[in-house]
Amino acid sequence: MNLLKSTGTIAGLTLVSRVFGFVRDILLARILGAGAAADAWQLAFQLPNIFRRLFAEGAFSAAFVPLFNRKMEADEQRTAAQNFVIDVLSVFVPILLVFTAVMMIAMPGLLWLIDDFGRGGRSDSFALTLARLTFPYLGLISITTLFAAILNSLSRFAAAAAAPIMLNLCMITALLAAQLVNGGDDPRQTAYFLAIAVSTAGLVQMLWLYYWARKTGFRFPIRMPKFNADVKELGVLILPAVFGAGIYQISRFLDLFFLGRLPEGSFVYLAMADRLNQLPLGIIGIALGTAILPALSRFIAKDDLGGAQRLQSNAVELAMLITIPAAIALFFAAGPLVTSFYVGGKFTAGDGETTSAVVSALVVGLPAYVLVKVLIPGFFARRDTKTPVYTAGLSLLINVVLNLVLIPIYGIKGLAFAGAMAAWCNCAMLYFMLHRRGHFHLEWSLLLRIGRITLSAAGMAAVLIYAAPIGEALYIGSIWERAGSITALVSVGGLVYAALAWLTGAVDRNKITMLTRKKAAEDAASEGSL
Repeated sequence: MNLLKSTGTIAGLTLVSRVFGFVRDILLARILGAGAAADAWQLAFQLPNIFRRLFAEGAFSAAFVPLFNRKMEADEQRTAAQNFVIDVLSVFVPILLVFTAVMMIAMPGLLWLIDDFGRGGRSDSFALTLARLTFPYLGLISITTLFAAILNSLSRFAAAAAAPIMLNLCMITALLAAQLVNGGDDPRQTAYFLAIAVSTAGLVQMLWLYYWARKTGFRFPIRMPKFNADVKELGVLILPAVFGAGIYQISRFLDLFFLGRLPEGSFVYLAMADRLNQLPLGIIGIALGTAILPALSRFIAKDDLGGAQRLQSNAVELAMLITIPAAIALFFAAGPLVTSFYVGGKFTAGDGETTSAVVSALVVGLPAYVLVKVLIPGFFARRDTKTPVYTAGLSLLINVVLNLVLIPIYGIKGLAFAGAMAAWCNCAMLYFMLHRRGHFHLEWSLLLRIGRITLSAAGMAAVLIYAAPIGEALYIGSIWERAGSITALVSVGGLVYAALAWLTGAVDRNKITMLTRKKAAEDAASEGSL
């Protein structure tokens, strides 16, 4: 597997999705603002997405991929893998239908609990209707995840990485349609349009990946559910993987309960801030985690521990090369970015200031979030989903304690910072366990490289502190003034970092060359170069 090419494919398409996501959120901010209707919409949208990332993209993929790869390695005719897929799908679909139905019935109680026991104004009939309209998305996208896991296991990453683009396109279409119908004057009607668009997008994404999965030669008939040994093994791996792979999403779910006790607009502020935080996380963290799990599983299946070590070291280095400067840049340029992207229409300058503060608190934990994505495959590739349970449980406890301490003092900013600190605790515990077992360790050369990356990013920060105020008047100007000023600021920061990284040796030129070769990861591992 070409690690850089595979990561680049996923990251490139994720970047396209994130760009459309920015367009979507800009329209959301301008049309819905940060009022009660916007809060109700954000809550309705986040519920299925948190469950999706927790159970489907996190736990299911992490458990399914190693078992599927084992079936593929054992049978060149793919018969065992085909039967495994059919068995899993036949059990998976009924469970999804039942779970979705139960959640739809229990939705009033769930909203009441999140909404400060009904005192926050986000659990009325309007919010309930929105939540029920959006929740079917969970079932549709979970089936989509099965098709994506098959494609990713076969190192065909493009189709799955492109699927999120469809969600953003559907939501943008809904916002524009609502604008044509009511001129943006009826936020509740706009929210209804959005809720219908989300479930429609789930159907479109499922059909898209079904088509590409069938092109690989696999078929997906639904049979009577059979809880055979393979399905039971998958279930045993999934249950603890919910915690191990989904620490970020579990934290987000807990955040809903704390957000429900904060002033109106808090759901919107966190969602808008997280869009900026998710850009580097999605482009590099999720991309690397997705790309290395199949390769790591193959190295371990062949008992090539040296190859596994080198592959994961490369992933850490590549992740930090991009994530550290991204976090520092977002921290110091949060104000200009938020103002340029969001402020306008119903999203006020005061809303922008609060959102900027939340961005700065969130990105403190950005490198940790990405490292967790890189470290967790080291457990799942060895079919160890229990150890991450313990680290996840401890970091969740830390998150709750910090929320209880910081939110009364700092409000929503304290909530964001608590999540960042919990992510660092989770990252440290995961690394400690991998190191203790001899599965992975940070070599001195890698630590030195990370130090040079940090030094280069610090130089970029100094330039941003000076350059950011220069375009202050343009950040709230016309669309061209906003675009031009932000492009200039980002370009200056990027060029300064790139130059310093090259001069200080933060970029390993030989390794980048190696990673661009065909089948680079395997070749380099066998040569002992990575």
